[in-house]
Amino acid sequence: MTATDHAIELVHAAARAASDKLATQIIAFDVSEQLAITDAFVLASATNDRQVKAIVDEVEDKLREIGAKPIRREGERDGRWVLIDYGDVVVHVQHEEERAFYALERLWRDCPTIQLPADVTSHER
Repeated sequence: MTATDHAIELVHAAARAASDKLATQIIAFDVSEQLAITDAFVLASATNDRQVKAIVDEVEDKLREIGAKPIRREGERDGRWVLIDYGDVVVHVQHEEERAFYALERLWRDCPTIQLPADVTSHER
Protein backbone atom coordinates (compact mmCIF):
# COMPACT_ATOMS: atom_id res chain seq x y z
CA MET A 1 0.00 0.00 0.00
CA THR A 2 1.21 3.52 -0.77
CA ALA A 3 0.01 7.00 0.06
CA THR A 4 -3.22 7.98 -1.68
CA ASP A 5 -3.40 10.62 -4.39
CA HIS A 6 -5.28 12.85 -1.92
CA ALA A 7 -2.48 12.46 0.64
CA ILE A 8 0.12 13.34 -2.02
CA GLU A 9 -1.90 16.45 -2.94
CA LEU A 10 -1.90 17.52 0.72
CA VAL A 11 1.83 16.80 1.04
CA HIS A 12 2.60 18.97 -1.99
CA ALA A 13 0.41 21.84 -0.73
CA ALA A 14 1.95 21.69 2.76
CA ALA A 15 5.50 21.57 1.38
CA ARG A 16 4.83 24.54 -0.91
CA ALA A 17 3.37 26.52 2.00
CA ALA A 18 6.39 25.73 4.18
CA SER A 19 8.73 26.71 1.36
CA ASP A 20 6.87 30.01 0.91
CA LYS A 21 7.68 30.85 4.54
CA LEU A 22 11.37 29.93 4.10
CA ALA A 23 11.30 26.62 5.96
CA THR A 24 14.46 24.53 5.93
CA GLN A 25 14.94 20.77 5.55
CA ILE A 26 11.53 20.09 3.97
CA ILE A 27 10.99 16.39 3.42
CA ALA A 28 8.03 14.04 3.16
CA PHE A 29 7.77 10.34 3.95
CA ASP A 30 5.23 7.77 2.83
CA VAL A 31 4.48 6.04 6.15
CA SER A 32 1.40 4.14 4.92
CA GLU A 33 3.15 0.75 5.19
CA GLN A 34 4.22 1.43 8.79
CA LEU A 35 1.21 3.26 10.23
CA ALA A 36 -2.50 2.59 9.87
CA ILE A 37 -3.44 6.06 11.10
CA THR A 38 -1.89 8.22 8.35
CA ASP A 39 -0.34 7.97 4.89
CA ALA A 40 2.39 10.60 5.02
CA PHE A 41 4.51 12.86 7.19
CA VAL A 42 5.79 16.25 6.12
CA LEU A 43 8.74 17.62 8.11
CA ALA A 44 9.90 21.24 7.99
CA SER A 45 12.22 23.28 10.17
CA ALA A 46 12.42 26.90 11.23
CA THR A 47 15.14 28.98 12.81
CA ASN A 48 12.96 30.53 15.53
CA ASP A 49 9.61 30.22 17.29
CA ARG A 50 7.98 33.00 15.26
CA GLN A 51 8.94 31.35 12.02
CA VAL A 52 7.49 28.04 13.25
CA LYS A 53 4.18 29.86 13.82
CA ALA A 54 4.34 31.57 10.42
CA ILE A 55 4.93 28.24 8.65
CA VAL A 56 2.08 26.59 10.58
CA ASP A 57 -0.29 29.45 9.69
CA GLU A 58 0.67 29.26 6.01
CA VAL A 59 0.26 25.47 5.88
CA GLU A 60 -3.19 25.74 7.46
CA ASP A 61 -4.22 28.56 5.09
CA LYS A 62 -3.07 26.74 1.95
CA LEU A 63 -4.61 23.42 2.94
CA ARG A 64 -7.87 25.14 3.89
CA GLU A 65 -7.94 26.60 0.35
CA ILE A 66 -8.07 23.05 -1.04
CA GLY A 67 -10.72 21.93 1.45
CA ALA A 68 -8.58 20.28 4.14
CA LYS A 69 -9.21 21.02 7.80
CA PRO A 70 -6.96 19.82 10.61
CA ILE A 71 -8.32 17.12 12.89
CA ARG A 72 -6.03 18.33 15.66
CA ARG A 73 -3.08 20.54 16.35
CA GLU A 74 -0.50 20.13 19.10
CA GLY A 75 2.43 22.15 20.41
CA GLU A 76 1.30 25.56 19.22
CA ARG A 77 1.72 27.30 22.56
CA ASP A 78 5.45 26.54 22.85
CA GLY A 79 6.20 27.14 19.18
CA ARG A 80 9.04 24.62 19.17
CA TRP A 81 7.34 21.64 17.50
CA VAL A 82 3.88 21.99 16.08
CA LEU A 83 2.08 18.93 14.77
CA ILE A 84 -0.92 19.40 12.46
CA ASP A 85 -2.94 16.24 11.83
CA TYR A 86 -5.02 16.14 8.65
CA GLY A 87 -5.86 12.44 8.88
CA ASP A 88 -4.15 11.38 5.65
CA VAL A 89 -1.14 13.59 6.36
CA VAL A 90 0.61 14.79 9.51
CA VAL A 91 2.70 17.95 9.21
CA HIS A 92 5.54 18.48 11.70
CA VAL A 93 7.01 21.98 11.90
CA GLN A 94 9.98 21.99 14.23
CA HIS A 95 12.47 24.48 15.55
CA GLU A 96 15.91 23.45 14.27
CA GLU A 97 17.02 22.36 17.75
CA GLU A 98 14.04 20.00 18.15
CA ARG A 99 14.59 18.72 14.64
CA ALA A 100 18.19 17.80 15.43
CA PHE A 101 17.35 16.32 18.84
CA TYR A 102 14.37 14.15 17.84
CA ALA A 103 15.76 13.26 14.38
CA LEU A 104 12.49 12.02 12.89
CA GLU A 105 14.32 11.33 9.62
CA ARG A 106 16.30 8.59 11.34
CA LEU A 107 13.15 7.12 12.84
CA TRP A 108 11.38 6.97 9.45
CA ARG A 109 14.41 6.40 7.20
CA ASP A 110 13.11 2.98 6.09
CA CYS A 111 10.02 4.62 4.62
CA PRO A 112 10.13 5.90 1.06
CA THR A 113 10.37 9.64 0.59
CA ILE A 114 7.71 11.44 -1.41
CA GLN A 115 9.11 13.54 -4.21
CA LEU A 116 8.23 17.17 -3.69
CA PRO A 117 7.34 19.57 -6.51
CA ALA A 118 10.21 21.40 -8.21
CA ASP A 119 8.98 24.75 -6.84
CA VAL A 120 9.52 23.60 -3.25
CA THR A 121 12.81 25.02 -2.05
CA SER A 122 14.24 23.83 1.22
CA HIS A 123 15.88 27.09 2.23
CA GLU A 124 19.18 26.79 4.06
CA ARG A 125 20.53 29.30 6.53
